[in-house]
Amino acid sequence: MMHTRRFFLTPYLFILPGLLFFATFMIYPLVQAFRISLYDWKIMPGAVSPFVGLGNYLRAFQDQVFWIALRNTVLYTVVTVPGQMILAMLVAVLLDAITRGRVIYRALYYLPVITSWVVVSLLFKYLFDSSEAGIINYLLMHVVHVISEPITWLREPGSALAAIMALGIWKGLGWSMIIFLAALQGIPYELHEAAAIDGASARQRFFRITLPLIRPTIVFVLVMLIIGGFNVFISVYLMTGGNPLHRTETMLSYMYNEAFNFLEFGYGAAVSYLLALIIFVISFLQIKFLRRPEEL
Repeated sequence: MMHTRRFFLTPYLFILPGLLFFATFMIYPLVQAFRISLYDWKIMPGAVSPFVGLGNYLRAFQDQVFWIALRNTVLYTVVTVPGQMILAMLVAVLLDAITRGRVIYRALYYLPVITSWVVVSLLFKYLFDSSEAGIINYLLMHVVHVISEPITWLREPGSALAAIMALGIWKGLGWSMIIFLAALQGIPYELHEAAAIDGASARQRFFRITLPLIRPTIVFVLVMLIIGGFNVFISVYLMTGGNPLHRTETMLSYMYNEAFNFLEFGYGAAVSYLLALIIFVISFLQIKFLRRPEEL
């Protein structure tokens, strides 16, 4: 009986350190952030923080900048997620078809993924600099001669968001490519060989064999990329800071600015929980409607 009890408790003793770490650095901050969202939180020691209940959440629905940030976040996700998936699938199929140099190409495409967001954001900020010194403007003016004066890339909402989206697609391409490539290499070669013998073209084999077999992988990548798209922050903060006039704000950049620039910690916490709720609902609906019953 003593041996049985010891055997039963052993797994929990191994889990306990990780559980304590998770509770300290994840659960407690989440609970504290939710509590802050219910107050007009004052950071100064001794200052009274009035309880406002759901006032911060109701304030968000009446805030025009909040809706701009939500629209930009959705637009960023809608553009970058299909862009990453389509390009990553194309690269993965091409890499799966070659036999020499696959490791080198795979490393080159994955290199942006492990590069710091800060570094690549500042690099793209320099590339899309609004002056003539910017690389893009220099090439367009002095190499291909298609413009006569510099384009203010990061000073206009449309072009600034386009530059941020381009960075998102470029940096995330390698991650999706690795996942797709692993899934493609798991497909038995005999299936393609049998289909080719039956007269199926490469296009037919891709749409009738490859895509159905890697469907769970596609759903997984889609869910993860959408979560990542809604969490875009560093590129926006470093390239535009949400300007001009908050026109390039995203949910996280707006939350950060409200909390740490304007010291509206309660409102910033409420925005973060609204974002978490949106991500949870979208992810749940994706898994529910895109995955087949046998995959659940």
